Amino acid sequence: MSTTEESIQAPAHAAPTTKGGAVGYYIDDRLASASFTKRLVDKVFPDHWSFMLGEVALYSFIILLLSGTYLTLFFNPSMTEVIYNGSYVPLKGVKMSEAYSSTLAISFDVRGGLLMRQIHHWAALFFTAAVSVHLLRVFFTGAFRKPREINWVIGTLLLVLALLEGFSGYSLPDDLLSGTGLRIAQGIMQAIPLVGTYVAMFLFGGEFPGTDIMPRLYSIHILLIPGILLALITVHLIMVFYQKHTQFPGPGRTESNVVGFRLFPIYMAKAGGFFFVVFGITVLIAALVTINPVWLYGPYTPSQVTAGSQPDWYIGWLDGAVRLMPNLESNWFGYTFSWNILVPALVIPGIMFTALGLYPWIEAWATGDKREHHLLDRPRNAPTRTALGVMSLSFYMILVISGGNDIIASAFNLSINQITWGFRFLLFIIPPLAFVLTKRICLGLQRRDNDKLLHGYETGRILRLPSGEFIEIHEPIGEAEKAKLLAKADVVPMELPSAVDENGVRNPKAAKSIARAKLSQWFYSDVIPTPTDEEMRAAAEHAAHELHEAEAHMKQISNH
Repeated sequence: MSTTEESIQAPAHAAPTTKGGAVGYYIDDRLASASFTKRLVDKVFPDHWSFMLGEVALYSFIILLLSGTYLTLFFNPSMTEVIYNGSYVPLKGVKMSEAYSSTLAISFDVRGGLLMRQIHHWAALFFTAAVSVHLLRVFFTGAFRKPREINWVIGTLLLVLALLEGFSGYSLPDDLLSGTGLRIAQGIMQAIPLVGTYVAMFLFGGEFPGTDIMPRLYSIHILLIPGILLALITVHLIMVFYQKHTQFPGPGRTESNVVGFRLFPIYMAKAGGFFFVVFGITVLIAALVTINPVWLYGPYTPSQVTAGSQPDWYIGWLDGAVRLMPNLESNWFGYTFSWNILVPALVIPGIMFTALGLYPWIEAWATGDKREHHLLDRPRNAPTRTALGVMSLSFYMILVISGGNDIIASAFNLSINQITWGFRFLLFIIPPLAFVLTKRICLGLQRRDNDKLLHGYETGRILRLPSGEFIEIHEPIGEAEKAKLLAKADVVPMELPSAVDENGVRNPKAAKSIARAKLSQWFYSDVIPTPTDEEMRAAAEHAAHELHEAEAHMKQISNH
């Protein structure tokens, strides 16, 4: 019988000379963390303003955790009815739930409670907005491509969870506005075919509103979703560290390096300062701008609806989709299918978020691009992707605006039916127009970039030569600008394969290959190619010739 021995040696280092060094050696002797810590502090992060969007989301989440912890000390998520006898005089003697009563107590009786409520609400809006805009930045720059597809899926899940977390927290005060939102959510659940009624009864613990929804929402809001969010954010940051950060094209930047600042001390100092900037702005806005004044709405009563009620912006598009959908129902096999709720509230969001999460694989399959990408695209250099993004944004914005069709009708004294029909038409007209217009703009910007590479900047100085010819003096672009423009990769679309092989036998996989090739050509056929080396040399010689003629002309003028 043979045995294997493993020798264990303590890390060799000199004796510590300071207390801080002694603590570091103590930890390293037990965890062998010096090597990892060194690699961590030496990690390089590129510098660009758009990378701060992810930091805003992270810091807003930290603010949410801190302010939410404070609020949990005073909030009571109970549906038990009580008679209010607090500081807010207009509601004295009114019957309400303990959840609403404790919300009023936080707002008027707890020191700093109203400020903390508003900090929490504003931080939630900033977190959702930052996650959304960060995803847009990743999409338009192609940062989701290999090897970051999994991180893109994590970002999509973070957005979905942020929407659910915001809605659950928005519903907890049990005021008339949030109760109306819960009633709409119950209607959406009941629209699920076959099992909708059971799902609604299970969540609410019986008929709406029941007595169980607040404790259940509270557990979901402070435990379940925050725990998942924290885990996903941690995995997201670990993957960013492991895969290295993407960077925009520039001098010295390649697919195999990262140009920027080390984590310590420069990046940590900047990040720490930026955290306090985000925290300070959130507190300032919370102190000056009132949001969700629940005391004005009163307690929730199922028989009442707040006039002109509007959800927070991140749910508004869903409300707008429901408002635009025509009233359609079907009765099959004894079951009612409410298409006017099912399609806008479940089918469309399901398609949108599924397509969003799978988009990296969709684009990779359509384009045949299997390479690793660490340099970001300029949006103009991916015109089809950019046009798809703008088209989706226009679709989303129309739904958001449609969520306020009643407010628009009241403000402009118009018919709400006419406004609704107008938005229905715009929903099918504006997105395709936005796609075509955006793609043409991107192609135009590519042509301008090529013109810069070949001819430089226009100076606006016009010279007349002795021959009578007028020429404009151009200045060459700088090396940094040149490196950015030359980083554009020209992708050749796939060629259409033959439907039959060399023997004339029909290929059973030809249809799939042809569809893929057509998608590839749709993505890349209109892209303007970068000037070749020969074109660059010819342009440089032409510019030198023009400059020589201009100098000779100026010299001739000075001699006379």
